[in-house]
Amino acid sequence: MKALTSILFSIVLLSCSAQNQNSDIKFKDLSNDEAKEMIAIYQNLQIVDVRQNAEVADGMIDGAVHMDISKPAFYEQIETLDKNRPVLVYCAAGGRSKTAQEIMQENGFTEVHNLKRGYGNWK
Repeated sequence: MKALTSILFSIVLLSCSAQNQNSDIKFKDLSNDEAKEMIAIYQNLQIVDVRQNAEVADGMIDGAVHMDISKPAFYEQIETLDKNRPVLVYCAAGGRSKTAQEIMQENGFTEVHNLKRGYGNWK
């Protein structure tokens, strides 16, 4: 009986480990080069700028939509996105976009990547 319990416990642990590895692939922090490659490859990529209005005035990544994470409307705005298509989020330095990535993951998005150094390093 103990052997059977040990085997079942091992299977559960391996299953959880495999799910975490898949999650890591679908929710990564990307370098500029990785993000540029993703933009070039994925025709259906959704790019979301989560900075404030004054920051967006300095420019945006081509094809991005603005959804200010500091505004209550952010949660409604992300619901307009396709949760089954990949998303690249960015802010000025990578902190707020990391938060946005986590919020999107919690709200059922299947693939969300964070530009780890943000738009400030993009230029």
